[in-house]
Amino acid sequence: MLDGIVLSEVVSMLFYTSIGMGLMYICWKVIDIVTPFPIIKEIEEDQNVALAVLIASIFIAMAIIIAAVVVSG
Repeated sequence: MLDGIVLSEVVSMLFYTSIGMGLMYICWKVIDIVTPFPIIKEIEEDQNVALAVLIASIFIAMAIIIAAVVVSG
């Protein structure tokens, strides 16, 4: 079952995963700095569902872009 797994593929997967997660974190911090209100408070305490959906769609779009870049490279 494990015969088809190559160590270099596992290492490259971990490398690209860490790069992708780092880029997502940087984008989150940029969004958090740019907005004039605390996003976490709006979503958790004020139950702002529209903001939660907007942030989720931004993260999904960033994940698709990062995945496309990784696959093409």
